[in-house]
Amino acid sequence: MRTHYPRTAHLPWSPGATPDDVRVSGPVALAGREVVVTEKLDGENTTLYRDGLHARSLDSGHHPSRAWVKGLQGRIGPGIPAGRRVCGENLYARHSLPYEDLDSWFYGFSVWDGDHCLDWDRTVRFLRDLGVPTPRVLWRGVYDERALRKLRIDTARQEGYVVRTVDGFARADFGRCVAKWVRGGHVRTDTHWMYAPVVPNGLGPVAPLWAVRSGSEPDPAALLGALGMDRGPVPDNAENAAPTAVAAVAQAVAEAVADVAARLDGLGRTGESRLTGVLAAALHGVPRARLGARLAAGPLGMPAARRVADLVGLYPTLRRPFPDAERRAGLVRLAEAADLGVLHALAGALGDTDDTAGQDCVEWSALYAEEAGLLGPDPLGPLRVGLREALAGLGQRAADRCWAQAREAFGQGRVRTAEEAVAATWRRRDGAFPHLLQLCGPSGSGKSTFAGSLTGVEAYVSLDDLRTARGSRSDQRANADVLREGLNRLDTALAAAARSGGTVVWDATSLTGQQRGLAGAVARRRDALVTHAVVWVEEAELVRRNRSRAHPVPEGVLASQVRRFAPPYPGEAHLTWYVGADGTVADTAGSIGPVGADLPAAGTDKADAEKADTGNHAAHAATPGEVG
Repeated sequence: MRTHYPRTAHLPWSPGATPDDVRVSGPVALAGREVVVTEKLDGENTTLYRDGLHARSLDSGHHPSRAWVKGLQGRIGPGIPAGRRVCGENLYARHSLPYEDLDSWFYGFSVWDGDHCLDWDRTVRFLRDLGVPTPRVLWRGVYDERALRKLRIDTARQEGYVVRTVDGFARADFGRCVAKWVRGGHVRTDTHWMYAPVVPNGLGPVAPLWAVRSGSEPDPAALLGALGMDRGPVPDNAENAAPTAVAAVAQAVAEAVADVAARLDGLGRTGESRLTGVLAAALHGVPRARLGARLAAGPLGMPAARRVADLVGLYPTLRRPFPDAERRAGLVRLAEAADLGVLHALAGALGDTDDTAGQDCVEWSALYAEEAGLLGPDPLGPLRVGLREALAGLGQRAADRCWAQAREAFGQGRVRTAEEAVAATWRRRDGAFPHLLQLCGPSGSGKSTFAGSLTGVEAYVSLDDLRTARGSRSDQRANADVLREGLNRLDTALAAAARSGGTVVWDATSLTGQQRGLAGAVARRRDALVTHAVVWVEEAELVRRNRSRAHPVPEGVLASQVRRFAPPYPGEAHLTWYVGADGTVADTAGSIGPVGADLPAAGTDKADAEKADTGNHAAHAATPGEVG
């Protein structure tokens, strides 16, 4: 059934209201409620369904400005469930305001399930999964008229803003839950846009990323440009290579990207899953550690950046033989780090065509994963959500430890349901175990600064401090003795923290799995919850910081650290925190999600905190003020 979008009332102080417009009358019904304020865009109100679309009028006919959004509906329509509709703004044609840097020619601002409008956070997640951006958020909080009146709107570039409740609402309550502010004299053209020549609005630098999210055919060159990268997996000495060789690499990358995109479309992957898979195909020749740091510094942000890097690092494992007796456990571990459907698509497309044995390994792994129910976008989701509900009220640290144990038992086939997982994790619920926070990253990445900002740390073991106590922080001659002393101190600290459930920080570079395993072995003996805090910073920034440090390491040593740095994957520890160049936790993996009042939630918004329901591991973001 087709449904027109309701008329939005003007706020009392909106200067753009005309005599024909609806105004909010009486006290504003939004008072006392949490609201989100988004930019009002100057386009054509458009509603998309699974099987079609229309503008505000249900019988809207053809117009050249609607051709592009019809193509979008054709791509994302299958992802809109029957009975749902996506309402948004078609911005293809310029109206009164010119736009030059749009993320897409369509922005979604609400999603309806019948007569119910979804809450804002579910709306954002649903639209992002489809590959549709939402308008820029200008403000969020409990309704405050004074704060809204102070919003600075550039009326030469912005039409106004829309205020809506963060909570969902019924269609009958639309007038009490949504209102708008529009600039005065909004329409400033002599001819209505529908009767004027169509002038497309301009797309911005990240538009190619949103195009891939929404199912468009990928353009590798445009994607690299959007990421600020002038080339993908081309050797560093490409300037000395023959042009034909560079062109051949570019052609091979384009073919690989097209192959992977087709496989992902066959799996029904959209949104972020499709984008990360396509980017991994385009950048699969770039070393993982360098790739993650580079992408995290750009428009992708840390969550998508580390997923692309993890896909690049992990897909070759599927092309190697693996014991069938351990295959289920291995796939479950991989599922903690990557979407197995995307990972198998990459492994199938990027291998050597002459490597029939490797291709057989991929096909057998995919068959096993499908039969085990692990090829979906979030195969561990039902178990995680069920266990989280059962553990409601439990401390966050204890719940995360239970989840880690449940994942392991699920991989071993010892538990299948949330009820079985509850029974299998009873020993971890009292929280009577220490917490090891292990820092990972090259010198100058900001590990010590990050750790120094944490509160609630019971003990701090730093190898640099131990060297300083011996006489020289830079003296590497007694490294074996320093390491031995540090591990002994770590063991003592964890033993003491076991009684209080406290946190112990291990401050060392921990560049490789072997190095991390030394402290990890001590943690296992003390039955500690282990968190890897991975600091990913670009090499150029590391060099800059190192030169300004009080105790810089030789540049050759730093270069060697960067080459050897192999960031841990999710699942190598119970929890993983990913720290960006600004020193804050930008992404996490391994958490069960919010279960108790002690969840460190600052540094992320409510949408992030609820993403555990959709398999996004950014659910449990810690901040420099809180640990554990």
